[in-house]
Amino acid sequence: MTYETPTRIKNLLDKTEVSLILDTYDDIFSDFDPRPFNERSLSEDFLSEAKRATRDKGTGLELRFMIPRNCRNKSNEDLIKQRLKEHFKRHYKLFKGELQKYRKNAILLIIVGIVIGLVDAFTLSTPTTFNLSELFTDVLGILLTPASWFSIWTGLEHIIYQPQDKVADANFYKKMADVSITFSEY
Repeated sequence: MTYETPTRIKNLLDKTEVSLILDTYDDIFSDFDPRPFNERSLSEDFLSEAKRATRDKGTGLELRFMIPRNCRNKSNEDLIKQRLKEHFKRHYKLFKGELQKYRKNAILLIIVGIVIGLVDAFTLSTPTTFNLSELFTDVLGILLTPASWFSIWTGLEHIIYQPQDKVADANFYKKMADVSITFSEY
């Protein structure tokens, strides 16, 4: 890749929040996927670089791809924009769904813990005369108390300390679902 006018590139970089220089459109997509642009898988390198470049940015971003003048093709750019938008929106929905499922499971753990705790409390309130059924309820109480606390604390931990990688991915895809994509030549 040759830089014909470094000042022109610097000016383009200064105008946008996120700029990526491409040699060809193929840099956005997986090298192993021969399908057309509107169906191809995105490159892990591209996604990684996009995550890095947008990490500290808010929403409403502009993503500018800079490509050599002799490689530009308006119809390819339209397909690529559509493909990127579809990818980002679909993955945002997937990660959002995973986080909701994670939260629901955490709430379920808390509810199970509370129910176990209530069962434990009722088994401990039996009469004090010794008999076999009382022994059973005492053993049951010994087993249920830690189970109750474990379920409650694990559920709370899941709610408070959500999997940060999933939250970061969901935030990235949320930003990118609304990104404005432009192509510029250099």
